[in-house]
Amino acid sequence: MSVRQLRLLTLNIAHGRGLSTYQGFHGARGIERNLLRVGRLLKREAADVVALQEVDEDSHWNQRIHLLDFLKAEACYPHSHLGVHNRRGGRLPLAYGNGLLSRFPIEHADHQAFGSAEIGEKGFLYTELTLPDGHLPIVNLHLDYKSRLRRIEQIERLIVFLEERHAQKGNEGYLSPVVCGDFNSRSGKPNDAVAHLFKYLEDQCAYQIYPKNGRTFPSLLPIHGLDFILVPPSYRVMRCEILRCYVSDHRPVVVDLEILNKLK
Repeated sequence: MSVRQLRLLTLNIAHGRGLSTYQGFHGARGIERNLLRVGRLLKREAADVVALQEVDEDSHWNQRIHLLDFLKAEACYPHSHLGVHNRRGGRLPLAYGNGLLSRFPIEHADHQAFGSAEIGEKGFLYTELTLPDGHLPIVNLHLDYKSRLRRIEQIERLIVFLEERHAQKGNEGYLSPVVCGDFNSRSGKPNDAVAHLFKYLEDQCAYQIYPKNGRTFPSLLPIHGLDFILVPPSYRVMRCEILRCYVSDHRPVVVDLEILNKLK
């Protein structure tokens, strides 16, 4: 079997609350109804890999529904991994972070929280997937929404991680990752997180950023482009689309990739 084309989708699912301002307003039935909408979206788009942000594992405001397990079953994905960046125990527990759904086995997974806050903490999930022709590394990223300086610090944390992974794998074994997620910043700001990460990646090889134009937030009337997929030269982007749908306060971004070089 050979895989030469891939579809990747990234979406901040806003804790499964849909368009509501606060997920705690919903009972279990309301959360599940919206998760079914997300599941229908994933089945319709038939992405090979889905990168999700704000995914709860065991949170009181989601009636302790494991969102990634729900979507994995609903959209029929064989593989998944959740990197929890926020965990709080007690009477009102919280546990959430970034999740990945994949049609390919996950051979390696690692995640980092950028800090130690019990609520509102951001982070990234790094996975390496096993494809029939090689390996696919993916970074699923969620950055701070308040502070530009904090976002830059978080990008520097990611850069350190990638350089350490490169050193572990060596030049022969390391592949440049696809980087995607909710950056909470726009690509056109030269001193913000997207541009900072893109400059670093472009210094390594000829990355491209998608979507080139377009807005993803808020989903009802988007005025900001906050969600991106950064693609290394091992792939050619055949299609990129911001999907018009209302399962979250963000709109999904989907890309169709053609694998140009054999993955190691």
